Amino acid sequence: MTKRFYITTPIYYVNGAPHIGHAYTSIAADVMARFKRLDGYDVFFLTGTDEHGQKVEKAASDAGLDPQAFTDKVSADFRDMADAMGVSYDDYIRTTEERHKVSTSELWRRIQANGDIYLGHYEGWYAVRDEAFYDESELTNRPDGTKVAPSGAPVEWVREPSYFFRLSAWQDRLLQYYEDHPEFIAPTSRRNEVMSFVKGGLHDLSVSRTTFNWGIPVPDAPGHVMYVWLDALNNYVTACGFPDETNPRWDFWPADVHFVGKDIIRFHAVYWPAFLMSAGLPPPKRVSSHGWWVVEGEKMSKSLGNVIEPRKLVETYGLDQIRYFLLREKPFGADGSMSHPAIVSRINVELANDLGNLAQRSLSMIARNLGGALPARGAATEEDAVLLAAAAALPDLVRGCMDRQTFHEALEEIWKVIRAGNGYIDRQAPWALNKTDKVRMAEVLRVLTDTVRVVATLLQPFMPASMGKMLDQLGVPADLRTLEALATPLPDGTPLPAPQGVFPRYVEPAA
Repeated sequence: MTKRFYITTPIYYVNGAPHIGHAYTSIAADVMARFKRLDGYDVFFLTGTDEHGQKVEKAASDAGLDPQAFTDKVSADFRDMADAMGVSYDDYIRTTEERHKVSTSELWRRIQANGDIYLGHYEGWYAVRDEAFYDESELTNRPDGTKVAPSGAPVEWVREPSYFFRLSAWQDRLLQYYEDHPEFIAPTSRRNEVMSFVKGGLHDLSVSRTTFNWGIPVPDAPGHVMYVWLDALNNYVTACGFPDETNPRWDFWPADVHFVGKDIIRFHAVYWPAFLMSAGLPPPKRVSSHGWWVVEGEKMSKSLGNVIEPRKLVETYGLDQIRYFLLREKPFGADGSMSHPAIVSRINVELANDLGNLAQRSLSMIARNLGGALPARGAATEEDAVLLAAAAALPDLVRGCMDRQTFHEALEEIWKVIRAGNGYIDRQAPWALNKTDKVRMAEVLRVLTDTVRVVATLLQPFMPASMGKMLDQLGVPADLRTLEALATPLPDGTPLPAPQGVFPRYVEPAA
């Protein structure tokens, strides 16, 4: 039976340019997708852009463009960012596509047929920036008399005809779902936050607007367009072919994991499963939420001028180096700080010194002293066995971390073996054995190359290009770079290419 895995990023809102937060989510999802492919899964990886709503209509107007031309331009920029970050998506969805309009209209009809949509009028506080409605109790009063949402966005009082989704009817069913599926929301802090919100009481949700028209029309309701969040969330089933359940991609639903920022957890963990269950569709298996990056200790903002353009970071430090840093530096669910010294430290200490030197020292000795051919395995000493056992245990350890989205822990497990490998080479001193016991030297170098092979194989999702080069130098054929293939030893005497450093140290540019 085929093992399938469906992973999504949030679809990014096109009212502004992509920044490091968008790149972080996409890279994390990409690492997960690549790891699952490495582990023998048939993977479907979706990303894309969310292009409707009042905020986009206003941004387009401010730019002097009609909304479609504006969204075409910004969506292309997000796609370019994904490509520049090495994101291996299988589909790039845009909510202005015809397939999405058809799919979302059908979702609406099914919810309506279930009795969960009714016509009324909306009166309350609305934040254009968040495309969200808020209760009075959620707002903060500023000294100047204005009110702001929890996000800091200004709110305005809105009254208009609106269709409503009976979210209140789903309160107990959602709480039961969370109890029955404790893995549904990650990390635990976000799960507790969502459960507290739902236990506090759910109100029916306004799901149409009449004060603007940049959106998907509500079926059989002239003048109404769908609430942007109902429209946007549905992208995840649109891409699976919904409502055509004969589409081969439909086999991927429900999604295994949605990656989202912590600011949109409520939409994904409350509204989305309720919409789906109302329409008779299964909810996703997991919503994994991540924290934010701050820069040199300060939250990114346009006014401070510290918003980081991810493509510029790559130009400065290298793509794989940035991919590694982002997932190594902080737990996925927590906030973290980004700084030049922190990036340089990860590059120079961990990539260049720890991993780079381990591979380079081992391969250089094989090139110089063993004719560039992979040495034979010998009878393992106790020290050999300890290092080889640690390497053999890595795939299962990393697999568990990946399934929990604890990327930093996966990398730490790998680095424990890298550090153990450096300790082993220092103690075994193959350069000294070269003078006294060439057979033992060769055995030590084989233990090291076997260890580095495991490490490089597992690091492919994080640093695809760099680990491709390292596996080339280890003589690993392209078809033996999966987790399953680690059980197949490379033949003794495999010719190895001349070794070259994979991770140059970062040197500060001259003033």
